[in-house]
Amino acid sequence: MSIKTEEISSLIKKQLANYQDSISVEETGTVTYVGDGVARADGLENAMAGELLEFDNGVYGMAQNLEANNVGIVVLGDYTGIREGDTVKRTGRIMEVPVGDALLGRVVDPLGRPIDGLGDIKTDKSRPIERKAPDVMERKSVSEPLQTGIKVIDALVPIGRGQRELIIGDRKTGKTSIAIDTIINQKDQDMICIYVAIGQKESTVRSAVETLRRYGALDYTIVVSASASNPAPLLYIAPYAGAAMGEEFMYNGKDVLIIYDDLSKQADAYRELSLILRRPPGREAYPGDIFYTHSRLLERAARLSDDLGGGSMTALPIIQTQAGDVSAYIPTNVISITDGQIFLDSDSFYAGQRPAIDAGTSVSRVGGDAQVKAMKKVSGTLRLDIASYNELASFAQFGSDLDAATQAKLARGERTVEVLKQGLHQPQPVEQQVVTLYALGHGYLDSLPVDDILRFESELAAYMRANHQDLYDQIKSTGKLPEGDDLDKAISTFKDTFETSDQKKQASADDEADATEEAEN
Repeated sequence: MSIKTEEISSLIKKQLANYQDSISVEETGTVTYVGDGVARADGLENAMAGELLEFDNGVYGMAQNLEANNVGIVVLGDYTGIREGDTVKRTGRIMEVPVGDALLGRVVDPLGRPIDGLGDIKTDKSRPIERKAPDVMERKSVSEPLQTGIKVIDALVPIGRGQRELIIGDRKTGKTSIAIDTIINQKDQDMICIYVAIGQKESTVRSAVETLRRYGALDYTIVVSASASNPAPLLYIAPYAGAAMGEEFMYNGKDVLIIYDDLSKQADAYRELSLILRRPPGREAYPGDIFYTHSRLLERAARLSDDLGGGSMTALPIIQTQAGDVSAYIPTNVISITDGQIFLDSDSFYAGQRPAIDAGTSVSRVGGDAQVKAMKKVSGTLRLDIASYNELASFAQFGSDLDAATQAKLARGERTVEVLKQGLHQPQPVEQQVVTLYALGHGYLDSLPVDDILRFESELAAYMRANHQDLYDQIKSTGKLPEGDDLDKAISTFKDTFETSDQKKQASADDEADATEEAEN
């Protein structure tokens, strides 16, 4: 068989046409140390701070320390497969995470990878986890309320869209419950929610996700989970990843609520990394930039100016205290960064006052400007009433004879404390809260037994929805109390039909007596 020269030449021409002359240049380094979630490498002279680096086994790391003779890298995954002498190469990309609508309803890790078993997340958008916070001229004042659905918060420590309000207290005092209830209350409020779980047990995160799903809140929520079993670097970057996901919505003109649960564990993870990377330790062994670590995160929460779309990101960071000590290093840091704090008192919690919010030390420095006028009117003296009641109650337990005015104050205080109790995962719309507090402030509850207060409240709400929905709608749409005496008439009419526990017992006893008398006759 003879081979024709024309065939050979055409074959060569075809191969030459498909030939692509491309040279790839990669800057690589060599791992000199690895252990405890960090690695060191030399040869990466041009690496950038926060740059994503790739190891031989496909695990990624982030450049954290740029030193004269090596680069300190935090390993974002399993570091046990990395060995000294392995190659690590630059990617040229600053650490980033996927963002966008595709993440809604999903549970992801701090790198944006799905961990809920529902398949891949299809999005072509990404954002760097670190971003400069909006400056003063790019913001506008907080003037729209973010309703939590929790009476004591919306009345005493209101939160505005774009605010940073700290939730602080000992462990097991209901901090996460407040955050989850706030997310549940955002249903139909045109709000995107992001829940960042840092250092939580995986079972706890799963339980929170199931709660959100049960109440229909997962559809507008992204859950970012860096569980206790994850390496410290993932716990450190988790809140920044959540903030990046939130900023995508904020800069598109939407309102976002982000919860960091909790920053104490993130601070511990950062301290661990810093000590291994030989950063100089300071107070309580934290590195000197621990304040900056939290401030550059929380400053990203803002309400943007109209020129930038008017979107907002409201941050609710959570901090855990030890035996109520708010003067420790991390609590004082975050208190000074935020616009107020909701302090949860363990004594009140175990005494049955839930949510266990301490009205004396809890404050909102911004939200009052965003509070609806009706709520501001009915809650005006609430804080003073609680403070005077607490003072009188501690005094009255040592006294026997009290004058009528003191007894009246104590009675009103007891009912105020009772009204502010609220069940778990039972957020209330603002119009219902306003009517309840109006009834309290105008003395409709003074004659009721304390044990009947919460039943009176729930039955009043059902009565108002069935017979006076127009009053509810008026409060909701205008933000003001209805004019005239329509509200007073409605509450008075309901109270006349309300049967206290004592009256029910008496009626039941009378019925039994009548039945006995009939049987005897």
